[in-house]
Amino acid sequence: MEPLTEKEIRSSFVNATKGDATRLKLPLDFAETPWDDLDFLGWVDPGAPLRAHLVVRREDGPLGVSLRVPATGRTSAVKTSMCQICMTGHASSGVTLLAAPLAGTRGREGNTVGIYVCADLACSLYVRGRRVPKLRGLRQDETLSVEERVARAMANLDAFLARVTAG
Repeated sequence: MEPLTEKEIRSSFVNATKGDATRLKLPLDFAETPWDDLDFLGWVDPGAPLRAHLVVRREDGPLGVSLRVPATGRTSAVKTSMCQICMTGHASSGVTLLAAPLAGTRGREGNTVGIYVCADLACSLYVRGRRVPKLRGLRQDETLSVEERVARAMANLDAFLARVTAG
């Protein structure tokens, strides 16, 4: 992924007000972001831990969405869950349901769509093997190449973003 500037990130959000985009906090390690290993930038807002943000670079410019993170609850130590973007299996605490307000009027009316995703939003790193999930039991091996897993993850993310931006 080509690096994004702070200005590009803040102006990319389709489901947040300009004020919300101005107030959001970038990742604490933004200066050390491993852009070459990312397909999208995702983070939990360090200033508002019940908010997360995701920005993907598109041909017509960056597209950003704000997401709501559920308050932490009890999770099973035995149960495993799978991210709907990168298809990585995690211990249940490693996947969370994020809700995105829809873009436009429908979002201002309170309509949302949700997706189960890696709690740290590091899907790109899991797909490339740069990060290993905490998982009880055996990890499932895939026959897909890294490039095929990246393509699948981006297709899954594109489908979710289409739902967020649909009029």
